[in-house]
Amino acid sequence: MPGGVNAGNQNPQQAREEKLAALNGDDTPSKSASLRMAMKRTVRRPELRMIVPLADTTIYEMEQRGEFPRRFYLTSRCVVWDLAEVEAWIEERRQASNAERIKRAPAPDVRKRRTRPVRK
Repeated sequence: MPGGVNAGNQNPQQAREEKLAALNGDDTPSKSASLRMAMKRTVRRPELRMIVPLADTTIYEMEQRGEFPRRFYLTSRCVVWDLAEVEAWIEERRQASNAERIKRAPAPDVRKRRTRPVRK
């Protein structure tokens, strides 16, 4: 059998990894972690917006300050981000938020509102 004994019981990702391993001369698919590192995944702007709920301008400004992963061009018109870098940035922000290192915006003083005044 060309696909092996478990060919029908594996997902497409495992099948790709085994094929790549066979092409590289590896006969053990246990090296899938290093194989995934070789297969970098990138995301375009619409998918990035789904992952990171920030405005395009905010992302651009954070990139300029070095606070967000940098985009790069695949072609002259196709801009992408490395998914692993974006996921690492999200995890870093989560850790910083849990440790309360991210300064939160102060709550607005509702007594200074001009419309809908606060009742006494």
